[in-house]
Amino acid sequence: MALKLWEKSVQINKDIERFTVGRDREMDLYLAKYDVLGSMAHITMLESIGLLSAGELQQLLTEMKDIYAMAERGEFVIEEGVEDVHSQVELMLTRRLGDVGKKIHSGRSRNDQVLLDLKLFTRAQLKEIAEATELLFGVLMQQSERYKEVLMPGYTHLQVAMPSSFGLWFGAYAESLVDDMLFLQAAFKMCNRNPLGSAAGYGSSFPLNRTMTTDLLGFDSMNYNVVYAQMGRGKMERNVAFALASIAGTLSKLAFDACLFNSQNFGFVKLPDDCTTGSSIMPHKKNPDVFELTRAKCNKLQALPQQIMMIANNLPSGYFRDLQIIKEVFLPAFQELKDCLQMATYIMHEIKVNEHILEDKRYDLMFSVEEVNRLAREGMPFRDAYKKVGLEIEAGDFVPVKEVHHTHEGSIGNLCNDRIADLMHRVVEGFDFARMEQAEKTLLGR
Repeated sequence: MALKLWEKSVQINKDIERFTVGRDREMDLYLAKYDVLGSMAHITMLESIGLLSAGELQQLLTEMKDIYAMAERGEFVIEEGVEDVHSQVELMLTRRLGDVGKKIHSGRSRNDQVLLDLKLFTRAQLKEIAEATELLFGVLMQQSERYKEVLMPGYTHLQVAMPSSFGLWFGAYAESLVDDMLFLQAAFKMCNRNPLGSAAGYGSSFPLNRTMTTDLLGFDSMNYNVVYAQMGRGKMERNVAFALASIAGTLSKLAFDACLFNSQNFGFVKLPDDCTTGSSIMPHKKNPDVFELTRAKCNKLQALPQQIMMIANNLPSGYFRDLQIIKEVFLPAFQELKDCLQMATYIMHEIKVNEHILEDKRYDLMFSVEEVNRLAREGMPFRDAYKKVGLEIEAGDFVPVKEVHHTHEGSIGNLCNDRIADLMHRVVEGFDFARMEQAEKTLLGR
């Protein structure tokens, strides 16, 4: 039995149906348990305003908890001929409870239903992304402290420039993740507002209690204006995509650095053997495949905001079917980024650092600035010191002193890792995931 919530007496052409449904049935599996969760809050509210009896509510909640558990186990299926997740849930309830199952749609549209599903799904995924990012941050900070005394060349224009350290290198990516997390937090807070009750984008003549569903689902607040609630579709995904792209940008740069430093010409680090592969004809090869794939996946993720903008940015207010296509690029992106974060965390934990890089004379000249600064501290004008050291280099007479004495905040000798860790701690606390988690547990009776 096919079920379409909008279908009346006219049968649709099958080719047109295939085109318009597209990948929606596949994409809606991502949303299944969140569709049930949102419906549980909605019918609880419907009972409070007299559109369901207490007995009907209990019947529906019991069945919905069972469907939710099915979705959690990965057993939820959208049957052939059923258009989407909303239709499948309603069909399952109607089979089990008869006409009572048909009452769950009162006071809402598929427009606000999918808006809600997307927000519930997205905020849960953002929590997992935040947790995975925090894990990588912790590993980077540990490695920064572990190798803070190990010097390495710093580069500008891919030319050996000045002394750096592995403490700085690991710590730089850790601090980059702090800013990425701040972006992620902003995306979460924008996402964590309740659109339910906006119906098709113009509200409802039913006396809905939107504050009640907001509290039941643990949202920070609601999207108050019903037209804006609908306008938020596409905008929410775009802004979240920018936050994901920010993390992806950090990972991509880290992966590129690690691939470069792992190459024989550098030899600064050694990646884990299980993250490299050999060549079919060159027995000496160990290719950094995992980080190369990470780089490619993260570069693809950085294009996600533009993809979403190209779909949504020329639409006026109101709902349009174009928005369906956003799901195809948006929903799978979270797992792809989580996979990249997991791989980066593992590699950064297992990476081996070359502690003898500076024994290679090709890096001697990176200490030239240290010598210029030493002469300037002893009273020689900086420009004279610069010229003196430059002439020594030209003549082949420069002898480096391979020591550094950097003391200012954020330098080799004063990494400020404790302050960076404090920044991350405050950003993580600012998400306040506990409210949404507790609300969902209460709604599910857990």
